[in-house]
Amino acid sequence: MAVSKLKLNNGFEIPAFGLGTYAGKEIKDVIKLSIDLGYRLIDTAFVYANEKEIGEGIAEKIKDGTVKREDLFIVTKLWNTRHKPEDVVPAMKRSLSSLGLDYVDLYLMHWPFATELPTDEFKIFENIAEEDIPFEDTWKEMEKCVKLGYTRSIGLSNFNSVQVDRILKISEIKPVVNQVECNPYLSQEKLKQFCQERGILLMAYSPFYAPSREIPSDKDLNLFEEPLIKEIAGKYEKTTGQVILRYLTQSGVIPIPKSDNPERLKQNISIFDFTLTAEDFEKMRSINKNIRCTQYEA
Repeated sequence: MAVSKLKLNNGFEIPAFGLGTYAGKEIKDVIKLSIDLGYRLIDTAFVYANEKEIGEGIAEKIKDGTVKREDLFIVTKLWNTRHKPEDVVPAMKRSLSSLGLDYVDLYLMHWPFATELPTDEFKIFENIAEEDIPFEDTWKEMEKCVKLGYTRSIGLSNFNSVQVDRILKISEIKPVVNQVECNPYLSQEKLKQFCQERGILLMAYSPFYAPSREIPSDKDLNLFEEPLIKEIAGKYEKTTGQVILRYLTQSGVIPIPKSDNPERLKQNISIFDFTLTAEDFEKMRSINKNIRCTQYEA
């Protein structure tokens, strides 16, 4: 399945669709199967504690000739505990070592705040005490990672428009992407427009609203069961998941759904053989509730 590509503001291209790997199971096997199915964008992060397994999966598919390194677009992220300027480049090098790569295609600042170093920094959100480290200082070291050849592009994750603007005011190298929660319940229209006007693409995690999460006020919400989406899916003879992902790609957003299920992995990437009509696209936009399923706001 051929995935279309989008142009980044620095001239590089990025696949319009990718694989998320947070809390994934049997991740090495998932990576190998995903590459076989045509996935070329793989998103991870230091704090996901799976960079080593992802790197091993990539290495095996390169070794067997399925892909070349330059065919892949690998994304990883700087965790909150490594925002001190002197920690950024070493953190980048640590991720490269774990991945077994000479460079990544995109390195993101995972959140717009720093946290103290806990006993176990792989326990996400266990320690959220903020340290007084301006993320502008961290960004300057992210730029150094580009200059040193450790990453081709740099970007942001979970930044709101005010925070993005602060980066743009001091940046020598512009962010190419802002990765945020984005799905039909949280369309991020204002943030998307703000970023696109500045040449920054939006990448969408939780494109399905993570229906398995226990959110007390919204626990009954499930995008897969939305009547309107089910109706549109029947019209195109697609799954509700495929309609959701197609809606996001037609919005100019890059979705990175996670799955461990082989059939779902195949379904998720099979979204480039149909196009939503303008009417159906607007119906999908009407589902927006401006609610989120993540702990922190962007």
